Parts: sequence; structure tokens; C-alpha cells
Amino acid sequence: MNVTTSAQPKISAVLTIPVIVASLGYFVDVYDLLLFNIVRVPSLKDLGLSEEEISRIGANIYNWQQAGLLLGGFMWGILGDKLGRRSVLFGSIFTYSIANIACGFANNVELYSFLRFIAGLGLAGELGAGITLIAEILPKELRGYGASVVASVGLAGAIAAFFAVKLTDWRIAYFIGGGMGFILLVLRINVLESIIFNKSIEKRGKKPVPWWTIFTSWSRFVRYIRCMGIGLPTYMVIGIYSTFGNEFAKALGITADVQAASCVLYTYIGVVTGDFFSGILSQWLRSRRKAILLMMSMTLAGVIWLLYGGIESTTVLYACYVWLGFSIGYIAMFLTTTAEQFGTNLRATVTTSVANNVRATVLITLPVFQLLKPGWGVLSSGAIVGAVCFALALLSLWKMEETYGKELDYEEA
Repeated sequence: MNVTTSAQPKISAVLTIPVIVASLGYFVDVYDLLLFNIVRVPSLKDLGLSEEEISRIGANIYNWQQAGLLLGGFMWGILGDKLGRRSVLFGSIFTYSIANIACGFANNVELYSFLRFIAGLGLAGELGAGITLIAEILPKELRGYGASVVASVGLAGAIAAFFAVKLTDWRIAYFIGGGMGFILLVLRINVLESIIFNKSIEKRGKKPVPWWTIFTSWSRFVRYIRCMGIGLPTYMVIGIYSTFGNEFAKALGITADVQAASCVLYTYIGVVTGDFFSGILSQWLRSRRKAILLMMSMTLAGVIWLLYGGIESTTVLYACYVWLGFSIGYIAMFLTTTAEQFGTNLRATVTTSVANNVRATVLITLPVFQLLKPGWGVLSSGAIVGAVCFALALLSLWKMEETYGKELDYEEA
């Protein structure tokens, strides 16, 4: 009884303006990030492309968006450590809002590709900068709760994107995304800069630590790779098992018509609840590592269920995708852990770039999956890619520093 009473004010204390605005920012981020995946076919049909061209050109446009994410991850991260987390949030949201509204007016493939690159560039800054700001603003004992709120509200943006497209056409869906971004920009006016960042600027002096030392210092490089590694299962599930859910259903012998979009939708329903749970779990266990290990183990169990559980109906298949979504729902928590692994002068660069690099690992895992399919089949190919990702994730978590309750007011020397 006493535990419940004492926990209540803690949770309510998390709901500050920065946390609420960061949550809404992540909502818009996920909405816009997934929108092209959802409207790819209808938008390219509307631009006059054939079915064969849609497959080839759609993949090219998606790659342009991913290129923007990769470049933007480092660009916004470096700016975040130089100019402040708040400045990056304003700059990134303005960039992707303009780009998404412009996508609604696209009338040729070349312009569409360029605008998705700019949108990816803008979207790259939102999550990393938001998580960094929340980690530095909230008291150390409340960071896990903050990650839960940000993630659960934010990932609901995926569900909103599906319904926006169902209820409107693709151009209106882009206008909605851009409009939400500008509303968010107004809300962000009252968000203050991190005190820890302001103190860090005063202490740096004339010898700042260059961002590229993340890769030239062995200690920093190992920490960076570990932070990426623990996130591998999350986007493997989304990018392969969910996105190609129709192929897995066929390989399992399910005769009913299973749409990949439905598999992705059920996965994100699980992710929303899982991300809320994982942050609270890390608070209960007083450990980020234990919470991530538990969620990772649940993900592995879900993958085994999908591939070898003898699923025969769409109901059970969708239940499996909800389970998988729930278990990979430690996205915001692994980014909070990333922010806690590095000093203030490199924290935004690392957190923002890791967020986007993990998203981009699909550019490696997906081609490998496609390469293996002709010889091994869908299920075995999925198992091989999954085994490699889980092995790397567990290896990354092994001996990783425990950062629960860690003070963040320090610099990388």
C-alpha cells in the first residue's frame, strides 16, 4: 500500500511540459516516418507509374529517405551538442514539416525523392534530441518513467498514420503530418533548454571534444557499438517479420488473405504498450540492463513462436505480432540508456545518431533476408537473420555499464 502511494506522485511528476511536448514530437515523428511506407503504392500509382515501376522506384525513394535519416542523425546530433537540444528540436521539426507538406504537392518522382530525403533529414533529429533533453531535465530516479511516456504516446503515431490514410487520400495525409508539426512547433516555444547542457557549455573552454572521437577512441567506440547492438532486434522485427507478414503467413500455410499492413499495425499496437511497460519495468528492477534482457528474451520467444509455433490462423498470427510488438517495446529505453552512457558534450550526437543508425540496419538485414529466401525459404531465412541479430544484441548487452540512477552532469574528456 505504501509503495503505491509513494509511486503515484513520482509518475505525476514526470508529466512536465518538456515530457509532454517530447511525447507529441515523437508522435509526429513516427507518423511522418511511416507515412511513405503506407502511401507508397497509392501515391506512385497516382503519379502514373506501372506496377513494376512502383516496386523499383518506391524502393529508391525509400532509400533516399533512409539516406536523409543517416546523414541527419549525425548532423542534428552534432548541432545538439554545440547549439543545444532545444535548437535541434525546433530545426528538425521545421524541416520535416515543410518537407511533408511539400510531399502533398509532389507531381513527379524526382521531386518526390528529393522531398523524402529532406523529410528524412528533418525526422532524424526528433527522437534523439527529445530523449537527450528528457534524460537531462528529469531527476535521475524518474528517467525510466519519462521514457515510458514519450515512447507510448509517440509510437501511437504509427497507428494514427494508418487510419489517416484509410480516412483520407495520400496528399491529405501528408498535409496532416506537416500541419501537426507546425502546431507542435508553437507548443515547443515554452520548452526550456537543459540546465546540464548550459553548465556544460560554460565548462568546455577552448578544447572541445570533437564528435569523430566517438570512432577514434576505443572506449567510446565500444560503448557506441553496444548501444546500437541492443537495439538490433527492434527494427529487425518491424523491418522483416512485420513488413513481410504476408509472406510469413503464406510460408506457415495460412490460406486466409493476410495483409502486411495489418501485421505492422498489430505490431505497433504491441509496441505502444510495451514501450510504456519497459520504462516502468526498469524503474521496478532498478536496472536498465535487466529490463532490456527481459524484453529481449520475450522478443526471442515471440520469434520462435512465429517461426516454429505451428500458427494456423490469422487470429493467432496477429496475436503473435502484438506479442512481438510488446516485447520490442524498449526503443525509448535503449535510447535513454544510450544517453546515459556518454558525457554531456557528446550525448546528443551519440543518442541521435544511434537512433537513426539502428533504424537503418534494415538496409543490411533486409537484403540478407531477400538473398537467403530463394535457397532457404522464408521461415529459415528469417531464423538465420534473427539468430545473428539476437547474438549481436546479447553480446552488446553483456558487460554493458549499468546506468540506472547515473548522474549525467559530466563531460567526455
